[in-house]
Amino acid sequence: MQTRTLGVLCLLLLAACSSTPDKSTQVARVTQVKPRDTATAAAIERVLAGDQRSAENRARDAFRHPEDTLLFFGIKPAMTVVEVWPGADGWYTEILAPLLSGGKLYAAVPPAAPGNEFITDSLKQFDVKLAARPDVYRGVTVTHLGPGDFNIAPPGSADLIVTFRNLHNWMSLGFAPQALAEMSRALKPGGILGVEDNRGNPAKPQDPRAASGYVNEEYAIHLIEGAGFELLERSEINANPNDTKDYEQGVWSLPPTYRLGSKDRAKYEAIGESDRFTLKFRKK
Repeated sequence: MQTRTLGVLCLLLLAACSSTPDKSTQVARVTQVKPRDTATAAAIERVLAGDQRSAENRARDAFRHPEDTLLFFGIKPAMTVVEVWPGADGWYTEILAPLLSGGKLYAAVPPAAPGNEFITDSLKQFDVKLAARPDVYRGVTVTHLGPGDFNIAPPGSADLIVTFRNLHNWMSLGFAPQALAEMSRALKPGGILGVEDNRGNPAKPQDPRAASGYVNEEYAIHLIEGAGFELLERSEINANPNDTKDYEQGVWSLPPTYRLGSKDRAKYEAIGESDRFTLKFRKK
């Protein structure tokens, strides 16, 4: 974690010419929601045990901590929630769709991109997943976030927006500010934004394009606050101190991607998934 001296340096860089301390540096780190919402926790536990979840996705629970993460964000089954860029496997969609039995789930995916094989395949896999279990996913409304189509939900409709390990992608593609502005537009006044991403090494300057897949926590906070959000809490739920963040293929060297294939696989398996910050913001 950051030293006191490094924290002060980050503060000075972010505050620029201002002499007023950035409130984000004063927000305490927490490990779980206080007080614990036992009714929602029980609902999440039932969903986690459901047959809609794939074996591959269940195997990642030890790294992704879905129950504690969603409780930290303050989710409740009657909320209107937007999951932004759920990914081809719909890891959190498997949990959110049945959990929001009394609410509403929007799944905001990238717009179709003819000629981009990765996006085309990812969208197809996600569509197939939803179609395979209409009993679970029929209530999911698919929307879009990306060039040419930033429309994740009706204005002021969402209680909660969540996104997991996507901020670095939007930085890489050059539209992180626009993505965050769209999330602000979709949230109700006082609505909550939950963000998780791969935490970078604060001793290194942030690459604005996040080519390694890592984002410095203070950089992320400054970027998100600049879009009209207030940082409420930080959590170490998804921290991993074994992650040294200095790999040949960036964060994708680690599981579950293993971009280097069999090379040093045992080493990366022992490290586990990336060290991640988990941040809770409120729309101002």
